[in-house]
Amino acid sequence: MGQWLVIDLEATTEEGGWPIEHMEIIEIGASLVGSSGHEIDHFQRFVRPLRRPNLTRFCRELTHISQADVDSAQALSTVWLQFERWIEPHRPRLQGWCSWGDYDRQQLLQDWQRNGLASHLQTLPHVNLKQRFAKERQLARPVGLNAALQLAGIGFSGQQHRALTDARNTARLLPLVMGK
Repeated sequence: MGQWLVIDLEATTEEGGWPIEHMEIIEIGASLVGSSGHEIDHFQRFVRPLRRPNLTRFCRELTHISQADVDSAQALSTVWLQFERWIEPHRPRLQGWCSWGDYDRQQLLQDWQRNGLASHLQTLPHVNLKQRFAKERQLARPVGLNAALQLAGIGFSGQQHRALTDARNTARLLPLVMGK
């Protein structure tokens, strides 16, 4: 299976949700895993939103990310360069990257474009694990991460709606879905 990168993002939002074009990344979590699903390395950074710098109360309560966390963070253009430096030594063994659903891929594409950034991830296949899990389990419709873990007999570990924790929990489903 090689190595896979599991990415989860947290972004600015409000109750009822915002259209993706109004959202900005406020946290990046990535777990690099081997074929058995064990973590080889990880990356976590807060990101300072530029267009709507003040987090809504809903966003702070949902993510447990404080205003101080993002105020003291760097902008995506800086954080993404740190991410690319972090992933560089792993590139030769990296098969692709995945996320739970397609939101993270869309948000990254939008924010790369908006900030004039390029990424090595653009050259790699992206796997929507939410769709792949639903297909594998022959579910009528895709389910949330927590429900998928329960179906797999795995309990959610840690604080939900935090990027690295969500990425790590998603990675726990990787061997069940990609092993075939």
